[in-house]
Amino acid sequence: MTEASWHCHIAMSLDGKIARSDGSFDWLMPYPPQEFDIDAYHAGIDAVVMGRDTYEVERAMPEWPHAKPVFVVTNRPIDAPPPLVEARAGDLLAVADELGRRGYRKIGVEGGGQLIRGLIAIGQLDVLEMAIIPLVLGDGIPLFPAGTPELPLSLVKCEPKSGGALHVVYRRQSR
Repeated sequence: MTEASWHCHIAMSLDGKIARSDGSFDWLMPYPPQEFDIDAYHAGIDAVVMGRDTYEVERAMPEWPHAKPVFVVTNRPIDAPPPLVEARAGDLLAVADELGRRGYRKIGVEGGGQLIRGLIAIGQLDVLEMAIIPLVLGDGIPLFPAGTPELPLSLVKCEPKSGGALHVVYRRQSR
């Protein structure tokens, strides 16, 4: 089995929200993801794991954004998924083990907070790369929901970007 590395690249507001309460992310529009190395991130991953809500948002886009295997963590079936998309129910540890057995070495994690909380709980979040947007949303969906376990991180990179945003990269500290 190959030991996989799990990387999350996500945008959040200054108060730790990844979307408005209704799931919208219009507040991100002035901040192009390319400025935060999203293209290099996508080029470097072997597969994507995402939660169901993130899948529904991306599925509604005019064009499916992934050309790599995508595993959607959900307990509900997916109707007519795009090519290379598979659903996985329940146990995140089983999903992590399966992806390692299948030889994926760098796995991208795409929202949301519940999935990230679960991956932290099983020790499977290795790199947290964020666009920190200088906006306090107040209400919204948190990146780290209640019950998220402690995760010691080391700062790898911090770069100011246009509009007062920051591009930061953290790596999980060795145990």
